[in-house]
Amino acid sequence: MDYRRLGASGFNVPVLSFGTGTFGGKGEFFGAWGSSGVDEARRLVDICLDAGVTLFDSADIYSEGAAEEILGQAIKGRPRDSLIISTKANFRSGDAPNAVGSSRFHLIDAVEKALRRLGTDYIDLFQLHGFDALTPPEEVLATLDHLVRAGKIRYTGVSNFSGWHLMKSLAVADRYGYPRYIANQTYYSLIGRDYEWELMPLGLDQGVGAVVWSPLGWGRLTGKLRRGQPLPQTSRLHKTAEMGPPVEDEYIYKVVDALDAVAAETEKTISQIALNWLLQRPTVSSIIVGARNEEQLRQNLGAVGWNLTTDQVRRLDEASGKPAAYPYWHQAGFGERNPSPV
Repeated sequence: MDYRRLGASGFNVPVLSFGTGTFGGKGEFFGAWGSSGVDEARRLVDICLDAGVTLFDSADIYSEGAAEEILGQAIKGRPRDSLIISTKANFRSGDAPNAVGSSRFHLIDAVEKALRRLGTDYIDLFQLHGFDALTPPEEVLATLDHLVRAGKIRYTGVSNFSGWHLMKSLAVADRYGYPRYIANQTYYSLIGRDYEWELMPLGLDQGVGAVVWSPLGWGRLTGKLRRGQPLPQTSRLHKTAEMGPPVEDEYIYKVVDALDAVAAETEKTISQIALNWLLQRPTVSSIIVGARNEEQLRQNLGAVGWNLTTDQVRRLDEASGKPAAYPYWHQAGFGERNPSPV
């Protein structure tokens, strides 16, 4: 397993990491993702560690905290320094008025509860799950600084921020000497390339590494979707399609056609090709792969150890490219002053 630095930090992470959204299965939404219990989770963790995947990502809202609890049980008894534990908080996690957002009250409470559920003394990477426009960034960053100094978290990151959200936060961190965000857990895939317009150039400029969530386009790039064919009954898209990023059907089929052509040349699966394409993109530090079972996990692990050719990458780029929004389409016309990050 290859390792890369996470952003501009000295912290190394595996290029593939394992997402625990399939642990627990509480509620209709997460139940559609998966329902791994402790025994299956422990087996999946074993497979990951054997392959060199040491980063495990969770969040307090995954199955109402059950995902963190199951992950904690699955890693119990293993050397803590051989694991990288990542989790997130910010979304509503209870009915109380302060059980949401990035206030000092909520972040400290969320970290303490996550530590108990995970059964650990510290979190390697703690990320804000979303932007909180109602809490001053000075309060957010001062709280994270306190948690770092207390040894409860080691590195900080964000998720689902816009470019100006992230840049404003970094400016505040620089002004007061607070720890800078080194990770941006972001949606990025062959059928979701908005990340390239602003967040990727920001990541290059400011040293923020991408930790990619839903790299298979919300389950659409698994090889199961085909033009003129019904959605397989086992697909979680039956229950979750409207909750994820919107994608036009014909656009998906165009990209899948290109993936099929490359699959025939490489003898790799569509999902492996889609993941390998991401691993060749600038700023990408790690890709979070999920799995409801051992078979899915082993297939995703096959995305490393080889590379697409330059021509194959170009063809996938062309098939998945879409017109950029303003002002990015305008800037793209002046490559001498605004070179493409890719």
